Amino acid sequence: MHRFSASQLSLACQLALQRIPGVGPATFNKLLQQVHQPADIFQAPSLLKDVDPKIVSALQTPDWEQVERDLEWLSADNRHVIDQQHHLYPELLQQIPDPPALLYVQGDINLLNNWQLAIVGSRNPTASGSDTAFEFARYLAQGDIVITSGLATGIDAAAHKGALAASGKTIAVIGTGLDRVYPASHRNLAHHIAEGGAIVSEFPLGTSPKAENFPRRNRIISGLSLGTLVVEAAVKSGSLITARMAMEQSREVFAIPGSIHNPLSRGCHQLIREGAKLVETANDIIEELGAIAGVVPQALEKPTSLEQASVQAELDNDYQLLFEFLGYDPIHIDILIDKSGLTADAVSSMLLLLELQGQVASLPGGRYVRAGT
Repeated sequence: MHRFSASQLSLACQLALQRIPGVGPATFNKLLQQVHQPADIFQAPSLLKDVDPKIVSALQTPDWEQVERDLEWLSADNRHVIDQQHHLYPELLQQIPDPPALLYVQGDINLLNNWQLAIVGSRNPTASGSDTAFEFARYLAQGDIVITSGLATGIDAAAHKGALAASGKTIAVIGTGLDRVYPASHRNLAHHIAEGGAIVSEFPLGTSPKAENFPRRNRIISGLSLGTLVVEAAVKSGSLITARMAMEQSREVFAIPGSIHNPLSRGCHQLIREGAKLVETANDIIEELGAIAGVVPQALEKPTSLEQASVQAELDNDYQLLFEFLGYDPIHIDILIDKSGLTADAVSSMLLLLELQGQVASLPGGRYVRAGT
């Protein structure tokens, strides 16, 4: 331990302790409670009480060279590791039954204590599911809500991208070390997330993708967040694990219903039967989160009438043009495309966003109508 400076020693010992086989968050904290400072654990491991002999043996030969490499990696800008006593350790995460002993963070560490909504779902969603996750995330991120997810393919990626599209903040909680990106195809996405948001892991640097790590990281996704939104999930899926962890953590769970013929809707329908809140618009979530936090989010501040909202809700000229052709009588999307002169893709995207805002309702047969009175 002589190789570390006085300012490095405590952190170095915690990094070494986390790497000891068999030491999880509970054992980590149990050992620290028996000593005055982390270095004491390695100086006299035989004096520790109620510790597995294999752990005691491993404590006598920690990998200090690996710890040096960890500290070197962490010395770069915007790379952090914090323990449960750190003033920036997330308050909400501290409240769950088994909070991580250490959190590795790349990016803006201050975001960890901001309002967060977790958005999770299938790795193989329908096109509609991906669009819904993207637009919900984009709209909510505009209201200064941090979007938290797991960097997986499918719904996770769509949620991260939606937040980034709004120039909002997003956090990716991963099941590997921060120096690994999984899947590798998301390296560019991870880079963009870290630039303005944060990537978070409880696993030491160098940890490769292991199946057992991903369910564990799910408790962090839900634990960081005021609520969890599930967008398309099979009955047996990691997304439902995250949702049930949120319930166990006394957090809100939201689910978007879908077609009874879509197998990816069944997980959401099951959650709704179990007490999750059925969500039709993004404002359903904003209102609920505002009630939980005891404040009215900025995203809820809107004009008193729908007529004013259509003009003042920061819609660009194309949105205003489209809204002019929408009345309280149903109109087919093809007619809207023809009258507005906009492309089919543009009209579909704008209608989806207006529907998420609660300003437009979709009807069977590709028809749309203004919502409200």
